[in-house]
Amino acid sequence: MPIIVDEKILSLVDYVKIDGISIECHFKCKETNKEVISQVAFEPYDGKIVITWKDMLLHPIESYNRYYHTPIVIYAHDTHETIVLKAFEKVANRFRWNTNKNQYICIQ
Repeated sequence: MPIIVDEKILSLVDYVKIDGISIECHFKCKETNKEVISQVAFEPYDGKIVITWKDMLLHPIESYNRYYHTPIVIYAHDTHETIVLKAFEKVANRFRWNTNKNQYICIQ
């Protein structure tokens, strides 16, 4: 069964913990009150940030901020390559889709 990426998965997210090495997504089932933790590797921004030498010389602080302070996408509706989805895919076998309640339920 393909994973449905929408508010159904987001409703399971209790909180997300990010450090320099890994990202932990804590999923909590409201039905069973059980928590499932998924840890994925921290992946730097996969986009391309272009900074020219001229920018670095004339605007060093702005160039630094642009390079080192690019936000990380936790979840976005327009992309399936998100941290929450990757974390959920690792623990998806611990959840089953309940068609009657229209939600994922923890089966641990």
